[in-house]
Amino acid sequence: MTDNTSAGEARQYAAAEARRRQSEAGEELATREARTPEMLRLDGGAVDKPRSLASDAWREMRRRPMFWFALALIVLFIVMAVAPGLFTSIDPHEAILREARSKPGENGAVFGRDIQGYDIYARTIYGARASIMVGILTTIGTTLLGGIIGIAAGFYGGWFDALLSRVTDMFFALPMLLGGIILMTSVFPNTSETSFFAVVLKVVLVLTIFGWPPIARLMRSAVLQVKPQEYVQAARALGASPWRIIVSHILPNAMAPVLVVATINLGVYIAAEATLSFLGIGLVPPAISWGVAISDATKAIRTLPHILFFPSLFLSLTVLAFILMGDVIRDAFDPKQR
Repeated sequence: MTDNTSAGEARQYAAAEARRRQSEAGEELATREARTPEMLRLDGGAVDKPRSLASDAWREMRRRPMFWFALALIVLFIVMAVAPGLFTSIDPHEAILREARSKPGENGAVFGRDIQGYDIYARTIYGARASIMVGILTTIGTTLLGGIIGIAAGFYGGWFDALLSRVTDMFFALPMLLGGIILMTSVFPNTSETSFFAVVLKVVLVLTIFGWPPIARLMRSAVLQVKPQEYVQAARALGASPWRIIVSHILPNAMAPVLVVATINLGVYIAAEATLSFLGIGLVPPAISWGVAISDATKAIRTLPHILFFPSLFLSLTVLAFILMGDVIRDAFDPKQR
């Protein structure tokens, strides 16, 4: 009798529990159906899908016309550097002395010719390769070197952090252009016989040596902000190795400010290369770059201003494009700037 009573109570309890779950499911379904499409649509149509910082930044950037303007210029100049033959079929090393000093539009020269008879349009197009190569390679070098030093200093701390911070301060105290002038004139001099890629790599090396300290400082501060977070402490408690903690938890959450500064610095490095080439210690002829073109144009700037105008215009637009892109990325990753 007691067993039959217990079995009956168990069946009644199971039936009541099933009705309760069915009622809760119905209420949840009704709540979902009552939501508006705007409430259900999140990030490309996904429902209740959590968004990362990168996805939020992308949504913010693509709404801004300045992002598309800067992106269009950057893509244009990169294509110009990779495939200059798409823009001109004229040999930039061909000098026609009888057409020297031609003004824009004369003798079939779109931008005219310089004092040696070189086609300014062709040399401006081909000059993008060296300038953008220097900017991109230097940005990669400074980001890697500065990022590694900043992560090591911020993660391990103690005397190791103090040592790396003092080394960073020593390099930070040296102006990049002044240090570049000293090294390019005394340690890495270039001649007309130096190959193109050797000249580019020398300039990249010099700019990297003096350009990594700001990235290291920024990365160190970002790591110090991320390291005390709960998910990092949980990873430590679970026995994760330092390498795994850095790669999986600290680096993804500390890279945003570094990427912003690196994008802005890319334009700065292009301008620095042009400055060194203008002084005659960066890229030297027969290498072609906007800095070399500007340096050559100063010999006849009073009588032929167009020789200086076109390479300076392309250089300015390139630097402006990367700086604008950096500003857009900064605003997108920092909600306080919106």
